[in-house]
Amino acid sequence: MVAVNKLNIRPAIPEDAETILQFIKDLAQYEKLEHEVKADVASITQSLFAEGATAHAIICELDGEAVGYGVYFYNYSTWLAKNGLYLEDLYVAPPYRKIGAGKAILKYLAQQAVAENCGRFEWCVLDWNQPAIDFYQSIGAEPQDEWILYRLTGQALEHFAK
Repeated sequence: MVAVNKLNIRPAIPEDAETILQFIKDLAQYEKLEHEVKADVASITQSLFAEGATAHAIICELDGEAVGYGVYFYNYSTWLAKNGLYLEDLYVAPPYRKIGAGKAILKYLAQQAVAENCGRFEWCVLDWNQPAIDFYQSIGAEPQDEWILYRLTGQALEHFAK
């Protein structure tokens, strides 16, 4: 087992765009959704690092090597009248799982949410991803089963927007 104290979490920089894209593709493959990835290095660079970008990324390193990442953005709760931090992606490469990298990423973002007075820290998980569900519950996260996620995308979004 690898010592956890060798992990480093840092904000991503534009030079990480290719690594982030590879992690996105790896995550999509794990989720059996690789056909849905439309991102490329240029779009990652633009969406995460351009002036006014609303999404942000962090990199988890072990001895200077990127082993995982997180992408997040801020949302807003009208009931709390506070921002929330929403984790869009969390991924750790398979050889580096079970060493605390995922927990380190979540803790880093939880600390950021607290420091920025966010009222919530939220994310979604696929219903079949039992290892992730078990992990999230082990840190005290609770499923929000009363909510159903809805999405408009592609042709449905275009059609409705007209």
